Amino acid sequence: MHHLLLVLATTPAPSPSPSLRPGLSEDQVTPGTWGFILTAFIVVLTTFLIVDMVRRIRRVRYRAQAEEARLAAEGGADAEADGDGGAATR
Repeated sequence: MHHLLLVLATTPAPSPSPSLRPGLSEDQVTPGTWGFILTAFIVVLTTFLIVDMVRRIRRVRYRAQAEEARLAAEGGADAEADGDGGAATR
């Protein structure tokens, strides 16, 4: 345990300034134009998918609300019919 604390307490030697390994060029380590285009395409595609999903969820929610309203209206009409019919038959 003492060795672990000693390792954590020591400061590492400063690293040299960042540079590329010999034989590598800037184009070999960056995504470049095609990487940017592909990333932009994925972002636009994801945005369209999210908008479409929100639209579909909203449509399902509205249909459920309309169905609940229809059932409530039918239930109210049935209750009125049962209430009136029961009073007339007594």
